Amino acid sequence: MISIRAAAPLALLLLTGCVVGPDHKAPEITLPQKFAEGGVESAGDVSTVAWWTAFKDRRLDGLVSQGLSQNLDILQALERINQAEADVVTAGAGSLPSLSVGASNSISQTNGSYRSSDRTTTTSGELNASWLLDLFGQYRRSKESAEASLDAAYASVDTVKLAYLSELVTYYINARYYQERIAIARKNLASRRETLDLTKLQLEAGAASRLDVVQAEGLVNSTLADLPSLEAGFRQSANHISTLLGLPASTLMNDLQKGARQPVPSRSVRTGVPADLIRNRPDIRQAERQLAAATAAIGVAEADLYPSISLSGSITPSYVHSSLAHGSTTTWGFGPSLNLPIFDGGARRANVKSRESAAREAYLVWKQTVLNAVEEVENALAAVTRDRQAVNALSATVRSYEESLELSTASYRDGASSLLDVLDAQRSVSTAQASLAQAVQQMANDFVALNVAIGGGYAFDGKSM
Repeated sequence: MISIRAAAPLALLLLTGCVVGPDHKAPEITLPQKFAEGGVESAGDVSTVAWWTAFKDRRLDGLVSQGLSQNLDILQALERINQAEADVVTAGAGSLPSLSVGASNSISQTNGSYRSSDRTTTTSGELNASWLLDLFGQYRRSKESAEASLDAAYASVDTVKLAYLSELVTYYINARYYQERIAIARKNLASRRETLDLTKLQLEAGAASRLDVVQAEGLVNSTLADLPSLEAGFRQSANHISTLLGLPASTLMNDLQKGARQPVPSRSVRTGVPADLIRNRPDIRQAERQLAAATAAIGVAEADLYPSISLSGSITPSYVHSSLAHGSTTTWGFGPSLNLPIFDGGARRANVKSRESAAREAYLVWKQTVLNAVEEVENALAAVTRDRQAVNALSATVRSYEESLELSTASYRDGASSLLDVLDAQRSVSTAQASLAQAVQQMANDFVALNVAIGGGYAFDGKSM
């Protein structure tokens, strides 16, 4: 028997309702005030910064804008927003009254030996209404979880856009790198063929040996052997760019084959401070929203531990007509029903523990996402800081070896040095030029990695530069 004092708060609770489960709070993490090789000023919102324009390549700018509206990964992510929006409606509908209407019509006939047949027509309708009272916030928490998942879906679109920018610009840089390497190889091939022709002339004049000719031929053939793999690398990069734009592979081949210089960034990157990442990185925002959804799911599970009350009613009018009688009747019913979870083998409490564990896991995922983002910025910043030094040093190396080649070739023509000096100089020039092209490629790719790591450019609208 429940006393009046105990029953009064319970009745008040049932009438006013409450929301069980923890409320989501923005997670916190301790971060350094600055990156190891960065500044102390915030970079602000970098999501709209079109950082790829630093390469001053109008073809690249056009590809980026084109792909933002055509990339299939982005379009798939946008569809997931539509699904999440529908889930919000579904979650909210559970707390609202439901109403259904039905109607039926039937005809029956009875035949007898002492009288004529009797046909009966019965027409009826049915109106059903029900409402589950959300006393403990089960549906409110469910909608809260669905809304957080919707926010996560929006953030996932930005994450996919950021990945698209990274992949497209990187493959464009790689395509131009292979074109540069092909141009270097063909230039070196022409130089080595000239050396081979000169050696053959000197062989005829008795100033060179057959060994000199064979060595010169070997260098020509080794250069020819390098070209197929470089051409394949260019074609593979161009094919993937087409795919990223939602086009069949090789669609852009002819356009990209026109060639262009290797992309070189014309400005530095404002990296900001580690705290900026929590706002600017969409994958961090996505992880935080997924944590919010998991936290709300705890409330859904806890509400399932408590009693539930539903109100339901129905009205069924019917009309019967036959040769013997006719008339109408109306039946109705209304009343509440109480569901008390008494014994379920511990399933409901186990579900609560499962949801709590899922929320803790979501927090750890968020924390790991933040720390990974900081590491990515630190690594990219360290690389970008040193890339220019490598490019400058290799540029000087190329100039030195090219001068050495000119001097050794002139000396060989005059008979003052051997062919071996010329061939060594040609190898040195070729190696240095290839290393320089690779260093320029690496510098551009590290520039991309740094901008992606700070969360830049994904909110660019693709219309204005």
